[in-house]
Amino acid sequence: MSKEEVLKEYFGHGAFRSGQEEIIDKILSGSDVVGVMPTGAGKSVCYQVPAVMLGGITLVISPLISLMKDQVSALKEAGVPAAYLNSSLTLPQQNRVVMNILMGKYKIIYVAPERLELESFQTAARNMKISLITVDEAHCVSQWGHDFRPGYLKISNFIGSLPHRPPVAAFTATATDDVRRDIIRILRLNNPYVTVTGFNRENLYFEVRRPKDKFSELCSILDSHPNQCGIIYCSTRKTVEEVCEKLQARGISATRYHAGLDDEERRSNQDDFIYDRVKIMVATNAFGMGIDKSNVYLIVHYNMPKNIESYYQEAGRAGRDGGAADCILLYSGRDVNTARYLIEHSDENRDIDENTRRKIMERDYERLKMMTFYSTTKYCLRGFILKYFGETAPRNCGSCSNCAPRYETAVSTAAASGGKKKAAAYALTGKDAELFERLKAVRTRFAKIAGVPPYVIFHDSTLRDMCFKLPVTDEEFLSVSGVGRGKLARYGKAFMDEIKSFLCDK
Repeated sequence: MSKEEVLKEYFGHGAFRSGQEEIIDKILSGSDVVGVMPTGAGKSVCYQVPAVMLGGITLVISPLISLMKDQVSALKEAGVPAAYLNSSLTLPQQNRVVMNILMGKYKIIYVAPERLELESFQTAARNMKISLITVDEAHCVSQWGHDFRPGYLKISNFIGSLPHRPPVAAFTATATDDVRRDIIRILRLNNPYVTVTGFNRENLYFEVRRPKDKFSELCSILDSHPNQCGIIYCSTRKTVEEVCEKLQARGISATRYHAGLDDEERRSNQDDFIYDRVKIMVATNAFGMGIDKSNVYLIVHYNMPKNIESYYQEAGRAGRDGGAADCILLYSGRDVNTARYLIEHSDENRDIDENTRRKIMERDYERLKMMTFYSTTKYCLRGFILKYFGETAPRNCGSCSNCAPRYETAVSTAAASGGKKKAAAYALTGKDAELFERLKAVRTRFAKIAGVPPYVIFHDSTLRDMCFKLPVTDEEFLSVSGVGRGKLARYGKAFMDEIKSFLCDK
């Protein structure tokens, strides 16, 4: 199959997004790649399509268990044999996965970087036919990045130990020039193809508010986003606890996540959010990296983050399916003091020498200053972010609180920039909204049977496209974005029956 056929057959998309095709072509030609693509821009397709086409196994190095589970569930639903190896599996389960790998039963395997150091895995890897190594969240390799992971420093040693070196593809959502250079140097990439597809997420609306009472403002925001899934980021565990408790007291469906909770509660709370059992997650920045939940349409930063890299990555968890989403920062001067305290008392880099520690702290202070400038600027917020990452920015984006102070809904922005069809993809009203809820119920039924999050079955954007196209034949159902032949075979009849019933009821 061609790459276009693989894209449609397995992933249900009729065309590649910006940058994807070029990256895939380079990987298929055997080149190393560095791809800097914003959250929600389709990084996974860039290595999953080649994985299907290449003869051996694609090894994906990923930092979080939650990401692995989501990705593997989605791949299986798409008809791509995949598995993960991590600490959530029992030893017999791990042995079974390794045996299946050696028997060639999988196309894609996800592992944490720390697993590469295990002698047992190294031995197994030398007997695998590895056709591609993908390093996800590649900024973690750099101490100058915002989520440094020491385990990433050992990746190049693992690659060097293999009897045959496959092409290596490194991906991240946010990387400055310094971090990109670190990725190439530390991973020892061979003359890689480097592409930055652009940081602009047109479907995100950015806003900064300076309320006297943050919690009252938060409640007002949630009232204006009824029944929407959202994440509220707080800078400290104490604030997470306070905000979550107050929201629950008001009858709001909310849960919490921070590093001070035991593993079981963190896992349980995260699952409640991912499986749509609760609508609002209140969390520190310990939550979110690698979360593939596609129907988050609200991100509120209750406190100002320490840097723009973290802010943009966290805000980018909204609107992953292309739907319009709001990213709102509640700023106060106290946030600066809290951020300075967190910088000065960070233990993230406790294993480095004092000179490097001092340089990193100076860098963090400079990043904090830029974050403060963003929070207080009177100019375009989107433009500020794009300029920070080295991109040309518009003078007026029309979709942030400084450019569109009387902004009412994301749909108005979508309609202005893309016409009726684009607006229809973002929001549904009347009978269309009724059909959307009915299709969500069908999706939930299948998700419960399969034991996966609803968005693994179909993204909200796919359900919205069904509402727009009203498919009632196999050919029409395949024209829906996000529907491949595997999902047509498994789910097509049930969804088309629901659509036919809806049309009869009209």
